[in-house]
Amino acid sequence: MKRRNFLGALGTSALAVSTLSFTTNAAPDAPKNRLFRIVHLTDMHIFESEKVARGIKQLLKEIHQLEDKPDFILNTGDNIMDALRHSKEEVEQQWNAWTRYYKNELQYPLYNCIGNHDVWGWGLKEQPIQNDPLYGKAWALKMLELKNRYYSFEHKGWKFIILDSPASVNEGSYTARLDDKQFMWLANELENTASSTPVCIVSHIPILSASVFYDGDNLKDGNWQVPGAWIHTDSKKIKDLFYKHKNVKAALSGHIHLADKTEYLGVQYHCNGAACGGWWDGNYQEFGPAYAIIDFYANGDIITNLKEYKF
Repeated sequence: MKRRNFLGALGTSALAVSTLSFTTNAAPDAPKNRLFRIVHLTDMHIFESEKVARGIKQLLKEIHQLEDKPDFILNTGDNIMDALRHSKEEVEQQWNAWTRYYKNELQYPLYNCIGNHDVWGWGLKEQPIQNDPLYGKAWALKMLELKNRYYSFEHKGWKFIILDSPASVNEGSYTARLDDKQFMWLANELENTASSTPVCIVSHIPILSASVFYDGDNLKDGNWQVPGAWIHTDSKKIKDLFYKHKNVKAALSGHIHLADKTEYLGVQYHCNGAACGGWWDGNYQEFGPAYAIIDFYANGDIITNLKEYKF
């Protein structure tokens, strides 16, 4: 199913995928003094459905049964199927399903960021909902229990900086960039972080990713044309900021439903696979429903193990 076509389709076909895992490794000479482990979930796209309930149940079963327990779950957005172009009643049903299937069953601490499909109403251009207190990102902030759209926290020697990727555009949709206030906040966060503290940047939409070239028909008239909704349009500006702060070691994202690791100027950019795969309708290209186990090391390395799961 193409990304542009899935919004109106909440598919009902059965899902059957094989189990696959692959590992992106740190440098061979990296010291093996692991500090902690997390699980990275992204793009669950939950809605009211027996199939989705079964999928999330199996996903959580696998995570809860891990012998080497993660310290927390990092969830990088698109928690529900779609709020951009669905009515208030439909979005409420999706968040209710997210709460029942996922939040109420999770046994680990949870850190969230907002995905584009968590934003209510940006695609409902002709409906007078802009004055509703839940319009835009307000609903997602409430459900994800976030005080701010972007924030930071520290854990066992690492600093995590959670960004808010989707920015509104006049056409009623979104693009990927940081607003000026958020970028200034990010620059200040990095400036005030000790250079000895490794930093992991977290966003829904990738800052840098190789897989965006394969998401849809992006080769037109002999030239690559990657939409501004696929990858941060301010990527160069953010890259320049990271280059000033050599302790920025990793950046995690989702959004594309494909998986890749791109290393550039000392930063590992990990775009990890979607928990829903192809929106609960099998694989998306070569990638089935998956979650990522990520180990963090004292020297600033991370090792990602992407796990596809079967239900």
